Amino acid sequence: MALTQEQRTRLAEAARDICILAGQEILRIYAAPFEVRDKNDHSPVTEADEAAERLILDCLRGLALAFPIVAEESAAHGDIPALDGRPFWLVDPLDGTREFISRNGEFTVNIALIEAGSPVLGAVHVPVLGRTYYAGGPGHAFRQEQDRTTQPIRARLAGRDGLVVVASRSHLDPLTRDHIAGLQVARFTEAGSSLKFCLLAEGVADHYPRFGRTMEWDTAAGHAVLLAAGGSVRTLDGMDLRYGKPGFENPPFIAHGREASGK
Repeated sequence: MALTQEQRTRLAEAARDICILAGQEILRIYAAPFEVRDKNDHSPVTEADEAAERLILDCLRGLALAFPIVAEESAAHGDIPALDGRPFWLVDPLDGTREFISRNGEFTVNIALIEAGSPVLGAVHVPVLGRTYYAGGPGHAFRQEQDRTTQPIRARLAGRDGLVVVASRSHLDPLTRDHIAGLQVARFTEAGSSLKFCLLAEGVADHYPRFGRTMEWDTAAGHAVLLAAGGSVRTLDGMDLRYGKPGFENPPFIAHGREASGK
């Protein structure tokens, strides 16, 4: 099925509201001591990841339009629905668990809807800032503040003095450093979680390279916001990053703001 623009808008707003609710649950746990455990892949998990995912799944299953849901913590336990070509949700209930553990505030809640391999809508909530980015398709990208003030956002063309480059705070590997060294860089900054996509989408950064391992739920919501704002996310061979891949693992990619070529 192909969603109408009205349906995408309604679902994007629902994803936004669900992310905010999950963020409230995360902050409740963030304010007190919490336990950190290792998953089978040696990545960390906390009760905040799990509580937020339970809330998100319950809310998504209650929507009028029901789609399969692929969520990080459920997938870690082998609970992955069959995907039969219909749209499906990708959920990362707490992206940036390492940032959550270190209490630097750079963690996000992420919900995206995938249609025909592309993230057509999504929401990224930053609980500590009370800020939410959400999008319902091309030209429909927004930033909402804690007081519910909302404004449209758009990716920008890079300035003539070079790129504002953003990269992972926790995963800045030698390949990424080498890539950045070959660019004309006006300014370099580090950030955690899917917040990096949102910095490109709102026009405060231009270029985000990622060569280390990521999963589809890590990137889909931020990708949806960036696409709607006029940016792109491409693999190293120049192809658009796609979703619903076997194993849900992404190849290396580069996210861009708006490009002069119009790509």
